Amino acid sequence: MAIEQFGICSEPNLHGYYLLFNVMDDRDDEVRAIVASLPEVFDRFGDRFSESNVNCVVAIGASYWDDFFPQARPKGLAPFLGMENEDRIAPAVGYDIYVEVRSDRFDVNHIIASKVCEMFGDSVELVEQTRAFRFLDGRDLTGFVDGTENPQGRHRREVALVKADYDEQFQGGSYLHIQRYRHNLALWGTLKQKQQEDIFARTKMANVEYKSEEKPPTAHIKRVNLKDENGDSIEILRQSMPYGDMKTQGLFFVSYCREPEPFMQMLKAMIYADGHGHFDHMLKYTQAETGAAFFAPSRTLLASL
Repeated sequence: MAIEQFGICSEPNLHGYYLLFNVMDDRDDEVRAIVASLPEVFDRFGDRFSESNVNCVVAIGASYWDDFFPQARPKGLAPFLGMENEDRIAPAVGYDIYVEVRSDRFDVNHIIASKVCEMFGDSVELVEQTRAFRFLDGRDLTGFVDGTENPQGRHRREVALVKADYDEQFQGGSYLHIQRYRHNLALWGTLKQKQQEDIFARTKMANVEYKSEEKPPTAHIKRVNLKDENGDSIEILRQSMPYGDMKTQGLFFVSYCREPEPFMQMLKAMIYADGHGHFDHMLKYTQAETGAAFFAPSRTLLASL
């Protein structure tokens, strides 16, 4: 049975560091060897800084996968589908390698991220880096708790990890989608608390979800809480974290799932209006600036490289 990368299903941390790379020409063999060795490197740092609860993931971009592992391709892996409807945009940006570093110490994240960059050296270009952090009791910078609907306990593995009956060769892996959202907190701050709560369909301080009949059709929860053909909830595992400084603030959104479709269904429901013109009104106050699709292989597959 394949062993997953432990950072996928782990519990939240206090600090995050997200690294996005593009591979230089003719460096695929070198990059493949480095990527294969990263889980053991993460383990060593986890042992060295055991009190910091290190959790890391490495994933391969959809457009780079065939160069990285030409023998086979995960069943559902496809490039991020950019979307646009009126002023609501979900752009697609291509990245080859994704590295997620999370722990409960800012300095430990810096040490691990520095080591990753040192290992890759000039075989890659560091395209983007985002430092993120836990805000209060797990809230987004809008002031609302983020990831309330996340699966818990062993159910996290059920939601996030590919099963053998779906794709035996890539079991234990996970489909990963990321988006870096930039919030307009000045505009958000002009709303009264009840107006903000109506946009989420959840109370701000107590984090209590509205009753079904009280949820506005444009509320974030209403748009993304979807059902499949059997009436079961469509789920993803979020490992998102806020980021920002005094000029720019937002959310680095991270979604893991055993299949790629749930995330795309949720994003479509947010951006595209239904037959009554309803879309996710949270998008009036935040804008996705990036979007990319990856596959996070199992540790077993990476070790085989």
